[in-house]
Amino acid sequence: MFIKNNISVAIVIIVSLVLLSCGTEQHEKDEAVTRANQMLSRMTLEEKIGQMSQLDPGFFGGEEQLKQAVRDGRCGSLLNYWGVEKVNEIQRIAVSESRLGIPLIIGRDVIHGYRTIFPIPLGMAASWNPEIVKEAFRISSVEASSQGIKWTFAPMLDITWDPRWGRIAEGCGEDPLLASAMARAMVEGIQGDDLTDPTALAACAKHYVGYGFAEAGRDYNTTYISEPMLRDVVLKPFKAASDAGALTFMSAFNDLNGVPASGNEFTLKQILRDEWGFRGLVVSDWASVTEMVFHGYAADDKDAAAKAINAGVDMEMASSSYFDNIKRLLEEKKITEAQVDGAVRNILTVKYRLGLFDNPYVNPEAEKKILDPAFLDHARKVARQSTVLLKNDGNALPLSENIGSVAVIGPLADAPRDQLGTWCFDGQGENSVTPLRAIRELLGEKRVNHVAGLKYSRDKSLEQFNAALAAARRSDAILFFGGEEWILSGEGQSRGEIDIPGAQGALIEALSATGKPLVVVIMAGRPLAIGNELQDADALLYAWHGGTMAGPALTDLIFGKESPSGKLPVTFVKGAGQIPFYHYRKNTGRPANEKAWTPFDSIPTENPQGSLGYKSFHLDYGYTPLLPFGYGLSYTTFDYSDLNLSSQVMGTSGSITVRAKVTNSGTMDAEEVVQLYIRDRVGSITRPVKELKGFRRISIKKGETVEVEFVINSTDLAFFNGKATLTEPGEFDVWMGPNSDEGLHSDFIIE
Repeated sequence: MFIKNNISVAIVIIVSLVLLSCGTEQHEKDEAVTRANQMLSRMTLEEKIGQMSQLDPGFFGGEEQLKQAVRDGRCGSLLNYWGVEKVNEIQRIAVSESRLGIPLIIGRDVIHGYRTIFPIPLGMAASWNPEIVKEAFRISSVEASSQGIKWTFAPMLDITWDPRWGRIAEGCGEDPLLASAMARAMVEGIQGDDLTDPTALAACAKHYVGYGFAEAGRDYNTTYISEPMLRDVVLKPFKAASDAGALTFMSAFNDLNGVPASGNEFTLKQILRDEWGFRGLVVSDWASVTEMVFHGYAADDKDAAAKAINAGVDMEMASSSYFDNIKRLLEEKKITEAQVDGAVRNILTVKYRLGLFDNPYVNPEAEKKILDPAFLDHARKVARQSTVLLKNDGNALPLSENIGSVAVIGPLADAPRDQLGTWCFDGQGENSVTPLRAIRELLGEKRVNHVAGLKYSRDKSLEQFNAALAAARRSDAILFFGGEEWILSGEGQSRGEIDIPGAQGALIEALSATGKPLVVVIMAGRPLAIGNELQDADALLYAWHGGTMAGPALTDLIFGKESPSGKLPVTFVKGAGQIPFYHYRKNTGRPANEKAWTPFDSIPTENPQGSLGYKSFHLDYGYTPLLPFGYGLSYTTFDYSDLNLSSQVMGTSGSITVRAKVTNSGTMDAEEVVQLYIRDRVGSITRPVKELKGFRRISIKKGETVEVEFVINSTDLAFFNGKATLTEPGEFDVWMGPNSDEGLHSDFIIE
């Protein structure tokens, strides 16, 4: 759709309203909505208020108090309450002993696995493979549902450009297109093909919205996001989740441009409900309603409840401002009965759609699927495809299985809980297969010389250095496993510096000095500033926190059973002072380049004003990141050639096909992630230097050439210019290549 003037804008608005009206009419005809309305007509105000409350069992003080609260209709949902016998009993009470027999919906954070733990979501995004991610979330739902859980607070879809933020681990990186593809896959995996299937969970798109742009990466902090950036970047994965049928959304902790997300009518009403037509359930984040008092946006809990209800938050999580204040708010006409009914209708509709009214109980046989061998095999596959090869000088990798011996060193070589990563409530270290264990199983214990070197990632002690160096010297190659403990990333775990912690850097440097081939494997919850480690290592694999099967997956890659194929879902910076740095950045009026830049050590001691170029870069970091978005090496080589466009001109309602040949010119069958980038050279507001507009993971045999094709539709080039979303005529650049900094180039115009 192309908006040329105010008349066109009006047409768009009218069409949108018609479509929304049709959606509303269809919603009203929905059987689940019909049943919800019938139930709603029988409910007392107290029962409605109960449905709008989600509480942790500890809130009630004990098991008997909890059961009585359920009999009384005190809460519509519980979180952090699981187990076949416990859930079946509490549902029996809800269905058989409460007045109307409304079942509970049991929620829990199942973020990247339940018992079979997959790589952290940021790691899964590094696979650039939505299909395997979808299956990972399907497996997570099968396992979680076997314990009575029917609602997971996932996927987490916050885009962030700040690796200091601890929750970068839970998201899908910096790019809206990649994150949107993952959002669809995650929602479809969680909810399955049939919502009434006992293994289906309700997905929850969180944290809506802007949470990932917290100032300085400090969790829960203020966010300032322009409307173009909000619509073109931050909202994109949430829209994808809504389009994929996500049953629920979660309002975030942060304030957005001065208005807390849990009281923000612009995002919750105008965008989510009116523009997107979302008809599901909105739940607050943990106590984010009452936290509006701390924000200074609400005078007290009663005022906070009013603002949240008026904004469209249907259910309050953890705090009790709704339960305590809705009656008074109705009496004072601060909220309406229609708003309460609308919230309860949304809650009941989700329960009907999940089949909870027809089958609230858990089949005890279902839990036999937990840690199924097929699930573990898939976790191994996802961990392999999530791992990114960042350096491989002299083909240091892969190692031969016939190698004499290897030194396995580092604090994460045998750290079963750490490799599971953050937001992993139910994964158990005892189920983890660590790198040390997997390498020993492959080579035999006698060929593995293991010395941890450091007790944990932040350890600064040098006590084990000599033993580690001795093990290295008597081995044919060194495998160092380091990075971050799991506790250093996740909610509330923001860091000011993102260098590799403790004495790990010093140990890696000392190991490098032995002259033995050194392979460094980084296991972390964020992109770390690993410039020194890259320099010291002969090869470096970035494995994130890879989950239960991280060890076997890494062993597969290290010993060449498969080639690494992951690509970075975030830009890697040289240090915290370079944050933020992302591929979507603007060009500025004085873009940096090699000609303008003077290396820091070459800056003259007497600097004539202007000699350093007057360009946009840091004197000590330069004008490039450590590693670009989309980067990742392979054990083979891929050559790109013959880029061609179906036309150099696109109409305002047309498309262009972009093709190029990719040849595996190396010696190993492997997979490559081919990426398509666009630049809109001139816009009514400034446009990014590059936007990812397509990607495809393809398998190419050694010596084989394949032709890769992308279709660019004019609507793919639309952006929000401050007034409307539109595609503007003009000149465009297009690149196809292996990452955001490399690729074949052409151009076209829209007229």
